[in-house]
Amino acid sequence: MTVETAIRVENLGMVYPGGVRALEGVSLEVHAGEFLAVLGLSGSGKSTLLRCINRLIDPTEGRVWILGEEITGARGARLRGMRRQAAMIFQQFNLVKRHTVLTNVLSGALGRSPLLSSLLLSFPAEERQRAVAALDRVGLADRSTSRADALSGGQQQRVAIARALMQEPRLILADEPVASLDPALRHSVMRHIEALNRDEGMTVMCSLHDIDLVTRYATRMVALRDGRLVWEGVPAEFDKSTFKEIYGEDAQPASNTGF
Repeated sequence: MTVETAIRVENLGMVYPGGVRALEGVSLEVHAGEFLAVLGLSGSGKSTLLRCINRLIDPTEGRVWILGEEITGARGARLRGMRRQAAMIFQQFNLVKRHTVLTNVLSGALGRSPLLSSLLLSFPAEERQRAVAALDRVGLADRSTSRADALSGGQQQRVAIARALMQEPRLILADEPVASLDPALRHSVMRHIEALNRDEGMTVMCSLHDIDLVTRYATRMVALRDGRLVWEGVPAEFDKSTFKEIYGEDAQPASNTGF
């Protein structure tokens, strides 16, 4: 396996306590520099797949490689180092609301900070400069001293992107990053993620519900249904029959999808 393959998943399976199977036999590759969208209904396994890739949860079956190195059995410092390569962006932002925007972004550097400094939220000047630069990349440098809960939902997600950038990752794993935002704000956040992919060459793997967003931003798509990989292709190949294959015969695409 070469580094040109950013992520490789082989026969991945996940069974939660109680016997609920979330993934079954999922195998796929994410090529370096691409923007891969993961489609599927709620409960199809999209979030579980992303969390298994960076070991937020341990799969019950299968193997995962990140940048040519297997993460499946990694532990301790090796696992932490590999996770820094694959930053997560979550649907609910996961910010500490009472902390300033800058402090939230600085928390992305905790993995390389001494334990005592991390507990005291004390960061060296160079980390603070890096955090301000990350905020500038998402257009929020002027809000660094604001409390996180004083920002709009779209701004909070942009803070979460800046926090992810503090890890200096090579991959972005985004789990429904705009699902909790108003439609008017979704493109604003997606354009920032697109810029990381297009302008900085970061590999992006992003789960999405909105077909319009998928066809606008993704370079390739895969789809899950009931925990299984059922389709993969490029946006130009996605049509009404593909939509029904993924979402069911009774599902109706929105009018703005173009098919």
